[in-house]
Amino acid sequence: MKKEVIIYTTTLCSVCAMVKTFFTNLNIPFQEVNIDFNPLAMVKLVSKTFRLTVPQTNINGEWVFGFNPGLMLEKWNALIK
Repeated sequence: MKKEVIIYTTTLCSVCAMVKTFFTNLNIPFQEVNIDFNPLAMVKLVSKTFRLTVPQTNINGEWVFGFNPGLMLEKWNALIK
């Protein structure tokens, strides 16, 4: 199974920066979708999660909201097995 991390962010979100730094420090590749520059992505995101906040991180189909390192690692490590 392919592992994939997508982080939905905005430009001025300090918590978004924390999430990106977290994955970068662990050498886990991720794709960033900045919804400031992609309003269609924002509409799709809200329709999937029913949340208006960022960061929202999708780890191979599993959502993590905000900065929750323990849950992020749990979701990532579940993919390794």
